Amino acid sequence: FGTRSKLSSSSSLSTNILKPLTNSFFLHRPISTDTTPLTIETSVPFTSHQCEAPSRSVETTPKELLSFFRQMATMRRMEIAADSLYKAKLVRGFCHLYDGQEAVAIGMEAGITKKDSIITAYRDHCTFLGRGGTLLEVFSELMGRKDGCSHGKGGSMHFYKKDSRLYGGHGIVGAQIPLGCGLAFAQKYSKDETVTFALYGDGAANQGQLFEALNIAALWDLPAILVCENNHYGMGTAEWRAAKSPSYYKRGDYVPGLKVDGMDALAVKQACKFAKEHALKNGPMILEMDTYRYHGHSMSDPGSTYRTRDEISGVRQERDPIERIRKLILAHDLATEKELKDIEKEVRKEVDEAIAKAKESPMPEPSELFTNVYVKGYGVEVFGADRKEVRSVLP
Repeated sequence: FGTRSKLSSSSSLSTNILKPLTNSFFLHRPISTDTTPLTIETSVPFTSHQCEAPSRSVETTPKELLSFFRQMATMRRMEIAADSLYKAKLVRGFCHLYDGQEAVAIGMEAGITKKDSIITAYRDHCTFLGRGGTLLEVFSELMGRKDGCSHGKGGSMHFYKKDSRLYGGHGIVGAQIPLGCGLAFAQKYSKDETVTFALYGDGAANQGQLFEALNIAALWDLPAILVCENNHYGMGTAEWRAAKSPSYYKRGDYVPGLKVDGMDALAVKQACKFAKEHALKNGPMILEMDTYRYHGHSMSDPGSTYRTRDEISGVRQERDPIERIRKLILAHDLATEKELKDIEKEVRKEVDEAIAKAKESPMPEPSELFTNVYVKGYGVEVFGADRKEVRSVLP
């Protein structure tokens, strides 16, 4: 199941990749809940900077592999559906899709706990789902409805789930990194043995605030892990045109780094577990996830003007994260091809049902424009008698 760490240039398009799934496991196949350990080697070695690389042998179980398949298939179908909703003008504004990068979200969750914090950029739908969010919350938020995770007021770029410590998707390029280091400062202060993963793309890797935040994090040994999701294109600009040094895992210089095959969920799991253990003992670390997005930068970008269709189809054929897990499941006889296709059909149905329900969710009340502006206790919103006049009273 080896794949290449470079972008594939194969021209044949995999026809069997899409078709999704959700959060439950097989009920009719006992082996699906089997927790007997399996040891599987990552497709490519880790590459390290100022640290020893973790083992390529990753421990997993049949239950975990099947859950990976179901969850990634759900994410894939969700993003494809979001594409259709945007084209139907049911989703407005910005919309950045994550299909192709699902292994990062899934593998990260497998290597950490919900007590650890995550903060990310604007490509955040799948990260939210991985943190335990629901399809209804996703589609409602995309369509600006009350049942959305941010009550319809954030949209595609601002998914949020405080109870699972997802501190948002952020639209200002790189701005989430110092916020993530602030979360790590709070974690060290409270001595709760948790860490923060601050995600950003290769397009944000040259931001000055990243280096300023990393400097402070290193000085104070904060439990912060900076994760560069390197999908090789910052908007429409290839990494080689934007970065003199595209080895993002080395960019911290004085901070250890690790390059990871971001299309391999098990490699991501191993790396995140390793990084958490390191950060709790020694301070910050950088992970570079070598991944790829199938869609353009956003829905306004066709994604084919700055890269070839052969490149995209080659990655789909050679490195697709869902297909990799599918092959592992079949090779270890954990499910049949038909059973996996049945799961994908279930997922498609669940996504369709969530969309239908989200369409029935009401829009926020106009007065909601004026709520959530101030933190409670730090400012009071006063409405006029006709509820049209709004002013703030600060202590």
